[in-house]
Amino acid sequence: MNRIERAVGAVVGSAAGDALGAPFEFGPAGMFSSRFPEAGAGDEMCGGGGWDPGEATDDTQMAVHVAESLLERQGLDLPDVFRRFQRWAAADPKDIGLQTEDVLTNGYPWDQAAAEHFRTNRRAAGNGALMRAATSGVYFARCDRAVTMDAGRRLAALTHGDPAAWEGTAILHELLRVALDGGDPVAAVPETLAATHPDHRARYATVLAPHWTPAQATEFNGAVWPCLGSAVWALRTTTSYEAAVRAAVDLGGDTDTVAAVTGALAGAAYGPPAVPPRWTALLHVPLPGTIGPPRTLHLQDLEALAESLLTSPAG
Repeated sequence: MNRIERAVGAVVGSAAGDALGAPFEFGPAGMFSSRFPEAGAGDEMCGGGGWDPGEATDDTQMAVHVAESLLERQGLDLPDVFRRFQRWAAADPKDIGLQTEDVLTNGYPWDQAAAEHFRTNRRAAGNGALMRAATSGVYFARCDRAVTMDAGRRLAALTHGDPAAWEGTAILHELLRVALDGGDPVAAVPETLAATHPDHRARYATVLAPHWTPAQATEFNGAVWPCLGSAVWALRTTTSYEAAVRAAVDLGGDTDTVAAVTGALAGAAYGPPAVPPRWTALLHVPLPGTIGPPRTLHLQDLEALAESLLTSPAG
């Protein structure tokens, strides 16, 4: 499998995980498996909770906006990404995180809005930057560890003022870079932790440890570190894309985001053929906030986007 195939797997895999998990968000653990006990035995991409079958949420919508900025600006233009996020937030998306909404609408400039939110609320370590990192992780996979992790931090800081959120996104970027090169992202955890900021290394070392399970989490998986830990756990304890994403959704809680992060890693590891066609056939990504007529991306659009992220010129 080549890098382009793995890139497609990461982007499509993340979007499919997002859409699969969306109807089960904030539900209890085991809800997915109680409804769909056997893989392929039912219409798992079922929709519900305000989502159509196969409809991706804000996780993938924001990831696409990041991707299109990277491609059009030929690199990381943080003010441009922030403006795109603001247009998206103003277009009344079906779902938007409370913290993200505040940051994008509080009236502060792009380089102050998240910091101001953190200063006044002291809580900004949600997984809202991690959830959208599949596309940027693919784009910066062409770079070395230091560059790809730094890009993850800078993109996360647009909406999350807590550096803990920056480090989680940096770690995911690096694990995706390893996977796209054909390496084992789980085996790459120790070296990645060594490149993590010392102030946050211990917390991530706990949730990324080989013996850790989501049952040991001390916070809701809407926080960045248990979300990332749960995704790596799902990849580590299964042997296929489908099994990993099913395990992620079955954890309950923030199911769309945990499954989106899991899907990015598992998609990069196993490639596009591993993402069930019965899921991707229904997959679609509405894009509120784009300039021009409303757009909705489907499978072929996501495949082309992923390829462009890996092969386009970079500034």
